[in-house]
Amino acid sequence: MNVVRGIKELFIILGDIKNMKIKKIIERKKMAGVLLVFDLLGIQLASAMAILTRFEFLPSTVESVFVDTILHYAAINTFCTICIFAAYRLYATLWQFASVMDFFNIVKAVLLTSVFQLIGMHMLVFPIPRSYFILYIGWLGLITACPRILIRILRGGKRIPLQSPNKKPTSVMLVGAGAAGNLILNEIKDSRFIDKQIVCVVDDDPSKWGTYLHGVPVVGGRQRIKRYVVQFGVEEIILAIPTLPARDRKEILNICKETGCMMSTLPGLYQLINKDIRVSMLRKVEIEDLLGREPMQADLKQVMDYVTDRVVLITGGGGSIGSELCRQIAGYRPKRLIIIDNYENNAYSIQMELKHKYPELDLKVLIVSVQNEQRIHNIFEKYHPDLVFHAAAHKHVPLMEDSPCDAIKNNVFGTMNVAKAAGNSGVKRMVLISTDKAVRPTNIMGASKRICEMVVQTFNKYYDTEYVAVRFGNVLGSNGSVVPLFRKQIAEGGPVTVTHPDIIRYFMTIPEAVSLVLEAGAYAQGGEIFILDMGEPVKILDLAENMIRLSGLTPGEDIEIKFTGLRPGEKLYEELLISEENKKETDNDRIFIGQPIPLDEETFFALLIELKKAAYVEDMEIRRIVKKIVPEYTIQEQ
Repeated sequence: MNVVRGIKELFIILGDIKNMKIKKIIERKKMAGVLLVFDLLGIQLASAMAILTRFEFLPSTVESVFVDTILHYAAINTFCTICIFAAYRLYATLWQFASVMDFFNIVKAVLLTSVFQLIGMHMLVFPIPRSYFILYIGWLGLITACPRILIRILRGGKRIPLQSPNKKPTSVMLVGAGAAGNLILNEIKDSRFIDKQIVCVVDDDPSKWGTYLHGVPVVGGRQRIKRYVVQFGVEEIILAIPTLPARDRKEILNICKETGCMMSTLPGLYQLINKDIRVSMLRKVEIEDLLGREPMQADLKQVMDYVTDRVVLITGGGGSIGSELCRQIAGYRPKRLIIIDNYENNAYSIQMELKHKYPELDLKVLIVSVQNEQRIHNIFEKYHPDLVFHAAAHKHVPLMEDSPCDAIKNNVFGTMNVAKAAGNSGVKRMVLISTDKAVRPTNIMGASKRICEMVVQTFNKYYDTEYVAVRFGNVLGSNGSVVPLFRKQIAEGGPVTVTHPDIIRYFMTIPEAVSLVLEAGAYAQGGEIFILDMGEPVKILDLAENMIRLSGLTPGEDIEIKFTGLRPGEKLYEELLISEENKKETDNDRIFIGQPIPLDEETFFALLIELKKAAYVEDMEIRRIVKKIVPEYTIQEQ
C-alpha cells in the first residue's frame, strides 16, 4: 500500500473539483467528488455511531472524555482515512462495473484505516473504549459500501445506445447455461456498449429448466427453440457451448437456422479454459459449423521435424492450398521458404502476409510457371531445396474440359518438370497435392491428376528422392469452389445455382486439409498415395439451403435455387480410392495409404511422349491418348 500515492491522488481529485468548471467535469470525476464528500461525512458518522453503539444508543450515558477524543482526533482520522481510500482506488473505480474484488478493496481500506486510528489514539494517549474500534470497523464499512453498492445496482445495467437513445436492444436467446453462457450473459448485462438483451436461455439439462441465470429464465431444451423464438420475440441466437460435440452442434444449428434469426457462436474451448470469453469473440455461424463432424486434428508438433531447418519449396504457393501450406510451414522455422507461383497478385499477397507475421523468415518468392522446364531446373540448382510441395495445377473441371491441352501441359508436364528437377538436385522428399477427381475420372482435369500420381510413383523408382501423393476432396472456401460462389449469388439476391439435386461432395476446411498433408508428408517413405478421410459426404443442395438460411433468408422464397444440370466432366459423387488400391492405415486414423498399382513403365513413358506431342500441337483428340494411359478414365461426349 502506497500512502504517498494515495495522498497525491487525493490532491489531484480535490484540485480537479476546485479548478475545473462544472460543465467540463467528466462523469467519473464528478462521481469521485460526490463519493469523496459522502466519505468525509461518513467518517464522522461512523465515529459517532460506533461510540453510541458502545453505550447502547443512550447519548446521556456517553462520557464526555470519549466525545473529546473523537472530536480532537477527527481531523487526523479523516485525512488518514481519505488517503488510504484513495490508495485503494475507491475514487478511481467505475463502481457501475464493480466486481467482488473492488468491494474487497473497501474491506481492506476500512481495516487499515481503523488500525491507523487505533495506533494514533494510543500514541496520543486519547482515552476510548476498546470495543469502539470493532464497532467503528463495522459502521465505516457499511457507510462506505452503501453508496457504491447503490451505484452498482442503479447504474450497472445501463447501456449507451449505439445509434439512438430510443432504439430497442436486440432480443437474444442464449443456448447454453454453462460457464461460457454465464460469462457471455454477464458481459452483455454489464456492458454499456453492447446493444443486446438476453431474454431467455436454452439448455438441454432438465435440472436447469425453470431456474434463472442472472435473472434470465432458463426455459427448456433445444427441441423448443422455435417455440421460444416466437414467444420471446428473439432476433438473434448465440450458441455458447464450446465443448459441444460436432454432431450436437450441427443439430442445434439446424434447428436455429429454421427460425430465420441471426446466429453467432464461440470459436473454441481454450478461451473457456482460460476464462477468456468476450462478446467480441462471437462470430457468425459458418457453413463449416454444419458439417456435423469434429475438425480433423493433425499432431504436427510430433512430426514437423522434417520441415525445421530445411529448405522448403512450394509450387502454386499463392493458391488456396499452397498459401496455407506456406502459413503452416513458416511456423515451424524452415531454413528457407521458396514460393513459386505464376500469378503475381496471389504471390504478392502471401509474401506480404508472411513477412508481417514471420519477419525473421528467409523467404524467396518467384514468379514462374511450372511449365518452364529450364527455369524450374535453374531454381532447383540454385536453391537446392530439401522438401518440395507441389500444389501448382489447373483445377477447374469445366474450364479444363474446354482447354484439355492446357490442362495436360500444366498438370502433367509441369509435374514432370518439378519431379525431374527434384530428383536431379537431390531433393529428399516431394509431395504432390492430388484430388479425389483422379479416381475413375470423368474429366480431363481428374485424368491429368491421375497421370501426375503415376508420374511420381514411377519416378520414385529411379531417383533417391521420396515421391508421394496426397489425395483429398473439396476444401471449403478455396478459390473457385462452391461456397464462395453461393455466397456471391446470395449477396446478389439469387438465384443459387446447383447442378443436380442429388450431387454430393466430400468437404474439409483448408487448414485441416493442409495439416493432414503435412502429417502425411512425415509418414512418407516413397511411392505412396496418401488418402485423407473426408468424413461424411455433403449434399450440395443441402449446402445451398443451409447457406441461404444462415444469411437469414428462406430457400425458395427469398432466394431461388436453380438446377442447371451436370457440367461437362462432372460426376454425381466422387471417390477417394481406386478399387485396385489396397488401403493401409497409418498412425493417424484420418490418413490412409493406397498401395501403388503396377504399370508397364516402358509403355507409360512412350505414351507420355505421345501425350506431350499432342498437347503442344493442340490436338483436340488428346483425350484418346489420355484414355490409353488411364484406362478407367471415362470420356464425356463434347
